[in-house]
Amino acid sequence: METIGFFDSNIFAWVVLPILIIFARICDVSIGTLRLIFVSKGFKKLAPILGFFEVIIWLVAVSQIMKHLDNVVCYIAYGGGFALGNYIGMYLEEKLSIGSVIIRVVPKSDTSELIKELQLQNFGLTVVDAEGAVGKVKIIFSVIRRENVENFISIINQFNPHAFYTIEEVKLVNEGVFRNNSGNLFQKFGFINKKGK
Repeated sequence: METIGFFDSNIFAWVVLPILIIFARICDVSIGTLRLIFVSKGFKKLAPILGFFEVIIWLVAVSQIMKHLDNVVCYIAYGGGFALGNYIGMYLEEKLSIGSVIIRVVPKSDTSELIKELQLQNFGLTVVDAEGAVGKVKIIFSVIRRENVENFISIINQFNPHAFYTIEEVKLVNEGVFRNNSGNLFQKFGFINKKGK
């Protein structure tokens, strides 16, 4: 009887329930953000599993909103949870560093030391002679795992601090020379094969 009384109390309706709704929305939107990112990267095994949990959590949150249509704090909690969920989902994806990127580097000065150091660090490189706005230049191409981007950029800044570079997402990589990494959680559970999918 006391439990039923608590669920009917003002404390539950105006404090506990909104907190639960915020938490549910943070979870389902974070999962949804990750799911969309995984779909765009071709994770065919992981995306449906995340989608299942995303929808279940969303249904629980929406059902509580429908039961308490007169409670404006629940609406605010729902919107706040959505906003926080987007932020947390993007933060988690960034920390997971999943996938590969292509980096194009156009150094402003001599490239020999930069190329040598990148090769010593086991980065696969393709170096092309090109014609730039101010004359002949070399363009360095490298497809690397996202977890190695920070290291790659620090080498560029060390040996050629004014180099122009761009970074783009790569959906699929086949063959090539890559740094030896220990693998990540998704590879260990069979969600990613050697080609990055």
